[in-house]
Amino acid sequence: MPFYQQIDAGTTAGQRTLKNLLALRAALTAEIPEKHLESNLLLATWNIREFGESKYGGRSVEALYYIAEIINRFDIIAVQEVRRDLKAFDSLMKILGSQYQYMFTDVTEGKAGNMERLCFVYDTRKVKFGGLSGELVLPPLEEKDPVTGQTITTPSKQLARTPYMCGLRAGWTNFVLTTVHILYGTAAADDPNRLKEIENIAGAIVAKSEKAYEWSRNFVLLGDFNIFSRKDSTLSAIKKAGFTIPEAIQNLNIGSNVMQNKFYDQIAFKVRPHEFETTGKAGIFDYYKYVYRLEDEAEYVEEMGKAYDTTSDGSPRENKTLYYKNYWRTFKMSDHLPMWVEIKIDHTDSFLQHRMKPKQDAPDTPSPQ
Repeated sequence: MPFYQQIDAGTTAGQRTLKNLLALRAALTAEIPEKHLESNLLLATWNIREFGESKYGGRSVEALYYIAEIINRFDIIAVQEVRRDLKAFDSLMKILGSQYQYMFTDVTEGKAGNMERLCFVYDTRKVKFGGLSGELVLPPLEEKDPVTGQTITTPSKQLARTPYMCGLRAGWTNFVLTTVHILYGTAAADDPNRLKEIENIAGAIVAKSEKAYEWSRNFVLLGDFNIFSRKDSTLSAIKKAGFTIPEAIQNLNIGSNVMQNKFYDQIAFKVRPHEFETTGKAGIFDYYKYVYRLEDEAEYVEEMGKAYDTTSDGSPRENKTLYYKNYWRTFKMSDHLPMWVEIKIDHTDSFLQHRMKPKQDAPDTPSPQ
């Protein structure tokens, strides 16, 4: 559980933080299933905007408390946009407590990499690291020369931000979790470069899932795909590759951006059904109903400083609420909302039932981890 002893109740900010945490906790309890050590796994993905940057004053301690409370409701969460500087992230981990640990990639260098890391934060009481960890590199392309018949091998164009994959265990379930932050490119629904990245990563993982000696045959692909609409070919590419997206996620009537009109974030599965099952519960949590609300704008005027009143060129700011809503508060929390899904990790009954059947009729069954 997060530790809140350092909140100064003698200040206005401290009192506001305490009040908002109570509201946030009540909402999370109402909207997110309860954690159970042996029966369920709560998996989430969250792009936390430029985590580690100092823009708009960087992450305040107040914001870190809210982020910690949200992360605490999940057993494992994939985090995108963690930057080079990990000081803010380390402060977050201290609030979460020693039962939480994190694994992350090195910074993806170059302009396209945007100085970003990909990260997993997980509750060690539930989730165990299986030993597999790496940044996914796309395999080379092999084609036959139409004239000579010889095989020509050429390197693949790698993704702008290297995907991160880890082998994990929880209960009876084992799986390889891969998180991505797909290239945005142009402000077009089906940017060809974005589509190609999604096709390549989905295809590479499906190919791995079909190999007999992979660490696990259950693969989960999640993160920020920058998908505009459910009708776009960028989303269809994930399904065409062989992944399935839970109906509970497909049926969500809101997007995962702050405006809730884009479907940037996704969670998809290429798994063995008898080894890996969802419970039918999933969602997107809108924390802006409880913290940094629009009606709270006046409380943060002093913290926003001169930039709230004037633009960078010194002229008066015409739309102060827009500055607070779309910029300042999104660099405290994020411009994305966390997406989650509940996974069943207790397969004891199905294991015992299959064992009762004749051996030739019983499918492969998982073993407890």
